[in-house]
Amino acid sequence: MTGCVDGGVCPGLMRYVHTVTKLPAHFTLLQVTPELETGGAEQTTIDVAQAVIAAGGKALVASRGGRMTSRLVSDGGRLVQMPVQSKNPLVMLGNAARLIDLIRTEKVSLVHARSRAPAFSALWAAHATGVPFIATYHGVYNAHNSLKRWYNAVMTRGDLVIANSDYTRDHVLAEHHLDPARIITIPRGVDLTRFDPRKVPAARVEALRKVWGLPKRGSKVVFVLGGRLTRIKGHLSIIAAAARMKAAGREDFVIVFAGDDQGRTEFRQEILTAIADAGLTDVVRVVGHCDDMPAAFRLADVALLPTLKPESFGRAAVEPQIMERPVIVSDHGGARETVVEGETGWRVPPGDIDAWARAMTTAITVGGEQRLKMGQTAAIRARRLYSVDAMCEATLAVYARVLEGGR
Repeated sequence: MTGCVDGGVCPGLMRYVHTVTKLPAHFTLLQVTPELETGGAEQTTIDVAQAVIAAGGKALVASRGGRMTSRLVSDGGRLVQMPVQSKNPLVMLGNAARLIDLIRTEKVSLVHARSRAPAFSALWAAHATGVPFIATYHGVYNAHNSLKRWYNAVMTRGDLVIANSDYTRDHVLAEHHLDPARIITIPRGVDLTRFDPRKVPAARVEALRKVWGLPKRGSKVVFVLGGRLTRIKGHLSIIAAAARMKAAGREDFVIVFAGDDQGRTEFRQEILTAIADAGLTDVVRVVGHCDDMPAAFRLADVALLPTLKPESFGRAAVEPQIMERPVIVSDHGGARETVVEGETGWRVPPGDIDAWARAMTTAITVGGEQRLKMGQTAAIRARRLYSVDAMCEATLAVYARVLEGGR
């Protein structure tokens, strides 16, 4: 491990969270991210843009755009639309030229890339204009050959690398043999003004319960899996575990899958077919995209994150904890940092159907009082370690340090 303490906060980060960074006059940030639809990297892009604006700077985002653009604009940021998500070399060269022009026109102070394909164009543009370049490793990119390793390494070629968890940082160090001084852990942050149990009235929760057709509160334990419908999120594991629980005679629970299929209509149909084949149409609800996840997690008794592949951080494990709900997560990746076994939730071997059925059964049988206690413990810890304010302050401190020429 990297020497970080208390669930993933590094000593280096601790220096930043207690300070207020002053950005240089006329500071302009250019973030480059594939799209602004949904996801952790996209949310972090919006959060950091807002922090830069609050600190008196200007925030630009080069991206294909998406549903989160409206929030960027309402916060005072600006979208510069271009196909930076493309992996076509000719398009990437064109993007680099467009970014060079943008950097010079807008007098950009620093370029921050958040994905590999855009990072190539952003790096070329930064080098051409002499502007500092940093990148955030938002995920663990596997490489099975030297070409893929070279492709992934673009994220390490700037002045500094940000890792969104100790798990990610360890991977980068092992994969790219980077100087440890050139990489810093800044855990993802959660907006504590939006995710605040006190700001979600019972009427809002009950309205969502009605929309989703769930039984009245207290009659059954509600599990919520918040996340896009993609195979690696583990929805099929939960369906299989629910089938075993039902076969064992349990009828005291209901499961909600809240997330967009993002065009994966075939996988969504596979999920629906699996639910029907298992006789679980009265148990598992597929409700689509949810704009009010704070209410969704307050509606839940327990949240689920059954990922089959390690998540580098896993905001979907932290948000419900802040909303005072225990979580059951796959025991790998960043979840090992964000969930304390037996105290704030349970960690289960990924894809182990029997183990998931047992963990979900345990979450039911411990009773509401114990779940409430675990949720309150989880909230105290998560608010302390994973606030968006701490993440943004640490990020702005990195910007200031890089601009000063230090690492």
